[in-house]
Amino acid sequence: MNTQVDQASETLRDYAHLAVQKHFKKSVKYEADVLKDRDLEPLHQMRVGMRRLRTALQVFESVLDLPESAGDRQIKKIAQRLGAVRDLDVLEIALKERYRPHLKGKEQKKLDQVLESLQNQRDRQFNQIKKLFESQQYRKFKQSFKAWLDQPHYGAIASLPLLQVLPDLLLPLISHLLLHPGWLVSARVEPGKIDLPTSLDSEHLNQQLNEQAEVLHDLRKQMKRVRYQAEFFTDFYEPTYMLRVQEFQAVQEILGELQDYAILSDFLASVLQANWQEQIPTLAQQLEENRIRAWANWQPIQQQYLNPDFRAQLRHLVATPLKPSFEAVNH
Repeated sequence: MNTQVDQASETLRDYAHLAVQKHFKKSVKYEADVLKDRDLEPLHQMRVGMRRLRTALQVFESVLDLPESAGDRQIKKIAQRLGAVRDLDVLEIALKERYRPHLKGKEQKKLDQVLESLQNQRDRQFNQIKKLFESQQYRKFKQSFKAWLDQPHYGAIASLPLLQVLPDLLLPLISHLLLHPGWLVSARVEPGKIDLPTSLDSEHLNQQLNEQAEVLHDLRKQMKRVRYQAEFFTDFYEPTYMLRVQEFQAVQEILGELQDYAILSDFLASVLQANWQEQIPTLAQQLEENRIRAWANWQPIQQQYLNPDFRAQLRHLVATPLKPSFEAVNH
């Protein structure tokens, strides 16, 4: 954690360089272990590192002057390659460990067909990672980043005190999050009033979630972006701020559980055709029950984030970082 003295004197450029350096080094250090493919964790960690590096570039966009070969677009391509494999790994773990043990006979054999198809897809996607790591574009990306870290270039505002401008960095993110239409899924909006249903029958719930799947998926992505960016600055706020960041992660996970049904359903349909529910009815029932449970967990969160008092408190929290003790600095 930074000291009061450090916080008082730290500039945007100081913190930006620290963040970029940390996440670049964390990302590339897993490269060799990813290629060995003996364990799923290095790929996961490299993907997370690339996401956080990209987040750092977005947070400090107006501070950093990076070459194009080390910019956001390049990091996005790398993260997408890693993500394509990681998403299949997560899917396989869910099907194998969470659902397969509850199936019997023909249903288990049908799921094994799906798992075989999934493994074939993973092999193809992993070959794309190998090609990426061998490419001149990837080598240039690493070289450019290392060169920038050794001799960084910054924009005009880089010398401003971090604490002075911190609310300006974070408040637009919070505003964008609070205005997301995903909070209004299933709600009835009238002038000056938002009504949320206390209960929905399964047919109506499924219809709502199917129709709004993309909106909820986008809200999850936005929540993840806010969480990643907010995590950069936990040293500069009171403990309540850290609790909110942890809450962002919990919300993201519940939205992920709501999304699981659509992801699994689409993949099963791609292998077993649209009537997969008839071929693996036990799995279909399990997914349905999990979706209903996730919705029950989502409802109080939705109500909280639509509450005017909560929204005002969240904005106020982000707008008031800790004030450094200038007496301690002078001392």
